[in-house]
Amino acid sequence: VGNRQLRKRIHVNIAHVRKSRCNEDFLRRVKENDRKKQDAKLLGTTAQVKRVPEGPKEMKIVKAAPEDVEVLTPLPFIENYF
Repeated sequence: VGNRQLRKRIHVNIAHVRKSRCNEDFLRRVKENDRKKQDAKLLGTTAQVKRVPEGPKEMKIVKAAPEDVEVLTPLPFIENYF
């Protein structure tokens, strides 16, 4: 509608509405990082507050009996020229 914005109406029962919790983890991390920085400042060191990725999983070896192993091979090509 050109440059105008129209307000949309949604019809929802108030019993079904709940507050979003998407920001909770971020706020918790901010408070925790501030606490870490403050403690590190008192000790005279630097705090590592960046998130660190989990990294790869540990290696594991799968053992199987030779008779349980099934080798899959492609079927041979057959020319069907009639």
